[in-house]
Amino acid sequence: MTPDEIAARMTGQIVPNEAGLMEAYLPSPMVQNHAAFIEQLDDGTLACLWFGGTLEGKSDISIYGSTLPVGADSWSAPVRLSDDPERSEQNPVLTRNAQGRWHLVHTAQPAGNQDECLLREREISFENGALRSSEPRLIDLPLGTFVRGRFVRRTDGAWMMPVFRCISRPGQRWNGSHDTAGVAVSHDDGKTWSLSEVPGSIGSVHMTIVPLDGEHMVAFYRRRQSDFVHRSESLDGGITWSAPEATDVPNNNSSINVVRLADGRLAMVCNPASAATSSDRRVSLYDEIEEGDDRPDATGGCSPIWGVPRAPLTLGVSTDGGRTFPLRRIIDNSPGTCLANNSLDGRNKELSYPYLLEGPDGAIHVAYTYFRRAIKYVRLPKGWIDGENN
Repeated sequence: MTPDEIAARMTGQIVPNEAGLMEAYLPSPMVQNHAAFIEQLDDGTLACLWFGGTLEGKSDISIYGSTLPVGADSWSAPVRLSDDPERSEQNPVLTRNAQGRWHLVHTAQPAGNQDECLLREREISFENGALRSSEPRLIDLPLGTFVRGRFVRRTDGAWMMPVFRCISRPGQRWNGSHDTAGVAVSHDDGKTWSLSEVPGSIGSVHMTIVPLDGEHMVAFYRRRQSDFVHRSESLDGGITWSAPEATDVPNNNSSINVVRLADGRLAMVCNPASAATSSDRRVSLYDEIEEGDDRPDATGGCSPIWGVPRAPLTLGVSTDGGRTFPLRRIIDNSPGTCLANNSLDGRNKELSYPYLLEGPDGAIHVAYTYFRRAIKYVRLPKGWIDGENN
């Protein structure tokens, strides 16, 4: 589809697609929409948040949100939830505190300088179908701390916020070469935070924590090196973590998401592609907005690879705690071209940054970036991954 054809479908209306799956293109007034996060509220309402503007890294990028009440056939009109005229506000994450109140955590960076990112937190309300946010509060963590994964309660009651650190190199421009994973921990329900690093995690980002049984937890990582999704473990309830090791799922230096299903299996939504499967490359994530920044790219660390196609969008299932994902089905497909972030010239074909959750009825809800022009929602009925309900 062309960008104009996508825009014409951005009504929020839920309709069947050619495969018989129910889908919708969420409404948005912005020409670029990216990095969806989806969550389910107590009354069954689905809430989807993302960032929108003209181009990732531009200061007009803000957080938006939309809801889908139970029984509704259309996502609600979008609501703007942040507005900093000086920074690009990205990567929304919803979480709920001990009192049951919802909070939005998101990043805020100047241009493409992820190493200068701030973390902000806002209280969010969904009363009577109206989506509202409070004024932001700065989270006291080092500059360059990014979020993407769901918060998880540690077995000792502490709140874990999986993060990745975009490390600054004096006199050099951030390019992802020194990024590492970490866990921010709060013992006072988010008032204060401490930070611990995941050992051996250079290049492993977008940490997604999944509790298993007892004290056992696993975490999964996007890889700057564009090789494979990596995995690490905690055997003490999230207090310490092993160094990330490769799974059997290729990764293209793009976001993934993993949840534990009601039947105990793990489900991962991702693009199973890597530098080994494509020769497509771009200089950096922000090469379109770096004019006037004469600093050299950061040296040392790992060697990030950007530009590998972001498709197909695939759901994989693991029965061995996430070491392997042998069962895989394609949700959506395209060329996946992502050599530019531009969402208006028709070159970008990515299906990326997916998020998923399993509903009480066993259906899997997925939200993801569609050609950088829209956030797309797809509902997978219970049993779909196993070849049922076709």
